[in-house]
Amino acid sequence: MTLAAARSAVARVIDPEIPVLTIDDLGILRNVEIEGSTVIVTITPTYSGCPAMSMISADIEAALHEAGFDHVDVRTVLSPAWTTDWMGEDAKRRLAEYGIAPPGHTASGGPTLVQLGVRCPHCGSVNTREHSRFGSTACQAQFICAACGEPFDHFKAH
Repeated sequence: MTLAAARSAVARVIDPEIPVLTIDDLGILRNVEIEGSTVIVTITPTYSGCPAMSMISADIEAALHEAGFDHVDVRTVLSPAWTTDWMGEDAKRRLAEYGIAPPGHTASGGPTLVQLGVRCPHCGSVNTREHSRFGSTACQAQFICAACGEPFDHFKAH
């Protein structure tokens, strides 16, 4: 059992709130290492109070046990804080295909940039408006498209 096998098993863990992305796609998987017989996995939540973190930790442990690793230690770190800039462009594309408008970019190390004209994942229009600061999860906002009339979630940049 190698570090590469452990990393591969953990990288395939699906985010319970956004089933088209893995925790690696989201950038919340920070590190995987092996110390003695223990696999240590470090993760950072998208929000410090993210309710999905306990499920993600359990899924990480299950994936590693299934891969043959008996001893697992999942650690949550809050610093540096997670940013949507840790998401890859492929992950953002898959969010849009799933019906969630992907986040824009933030200023590295600085405040979140305002994303003007959130693109509707249904019709592509930027004639949209925020309906509610919170969508189906705390990391998303609810938007409405003026062009097609469809509501959609937008993954907030931060």
